[in-house]
Amino acid sequence: MANTLNLGDGNWATKEDLLLGYNSENNNYKPLPFDFSRASSATRVNKDGLIETVVGGQARIDFKDDSKGALLLEPSRSNFYTQSNLFTFGGNVTSNNALSPDGSLNASKITKTSSSDQYVSLSWSASLSTSTTYSLSFFVKHNGDDVDLRYETNNFNDWGVSWNALFEVRENSVIASTVNNCTSNVINFGNGWYRVVVFVTTSSSITPTSPSNLIRVIGSDTKQFLMYGAMFEQGSYATSYIPTQGSAVTRVAEVCIGSVNDQVINSTEGVLYLEVAALASDLNTVIISLSDGTNSNYVLIGITNSDIFIEHSSRIGNTSTTINVLNYNKIALRWSGGITDWWVNGIKQTPDGYSQAAVGMNKVNFKNQGSSYADYFYGETRNLRVYNTALTDAQLTALTTI
Repeated sequence: MANTLNLGDGNWATKEDLLLGYNSENNNYKPLPFDFSRASSATRVNKDGLIETVVGGQARIDFKDDSKGALLLEPSRSNFYTQSNLFTFGGNVTSNNALSPDGSLNASKITKTSSSDQYVSLSWSASLSTSTTYSLSFFVKHNGDDVDLRYETNNFNDWGVSWNALFEVRENSVIASTVNNCTSNVINFGNGWYRVVVFVTTSSSITPTSPSNLIRVIGSDTKQFLMYGAMFEQGSYATSYIPTQGSAVTRVAEVCIGSVNDQVINSTEGVLYLEVAALASDLNTVIISLSDGTNSNYVLIGITNSDIFIEHSSRIGNTSTTINVLNYNKIALRWSGGITDWWVNGIKQTPDGYSQAAVGMNKVNFKNQGSSYADYFYGETRNLRVYNTALTDAQLTALTTI
């Protein structure tokens, strides 16, 4: 068997506007470029576990979840907080007090000075929409005191608290619980830092005017904690941090399209293998395809909110809803003799084969098959391979077993 196209698995190379895969036949490594675009800077977690900024046009290899790294592709998002790392507080704020998740001395120490609750306020600029979901987040770290923080958003015409969630900041953990009209999440960023996220949906009957985003520091005694990097974005899941310094900032959507020749991909038989994770469990369809560049001849692997599916000119199979699309799943799609079948996490899926000839396939894209389709893949890819021969059932079971 020949592993004719490789991307990732710890072997990453990026250039301006290019992501390099490679052909490793006979241990003779040949670069196979993917066209990449993002017309803005963006952040990633580097090999040292620190958030860093990547210039526009450079693909992001993110190491937050894996020492081998994963290609991170995200849709366009804006941070509506105009000062993402400058906080106003009723007590004391000591700026540039501690090392932040980006490794710089730019985290703020927040110190409560009153026997009453005090508030961190966050300035923002946006025109909110009704019946729309937003994600609000910041980074927090324990600094000697156990502290309870309540993320509140109010002033929807009536000054009543509309959304809030409680975060219990402890020495080795942050515990989240929903208090009112929202959901929440906690992400461990290492070095004692946690990103806390609140997901809120605006009312269908009230037009948001100018809500004030507040973080209530609860309790009757003096307490302190560290804070960094607030973000307010439209969307049902939090994306990578977007720094702001005086105005809202937009990270442009990423596009990754590969183009390789017929000598690398065998249209008669082969395997498309992926190890990928979705960004959210309620996303729209995202797709990685192998095609001739049209919607006539293609195979693809797609992910929805709750399952994984394949297509070969039409949908021919999908997994059960027990699949967690947020986890890294190993997926292999085989075509041979006009038959297409597939494996997910070591298990052969149904239907067991589908008759459809593959013709002229020579392009791997992180999007739907034809150039006019817009189902781009947004997620994390650890590994992508194309084999120019059809592997056996036993080989595919071994390849995809978690």
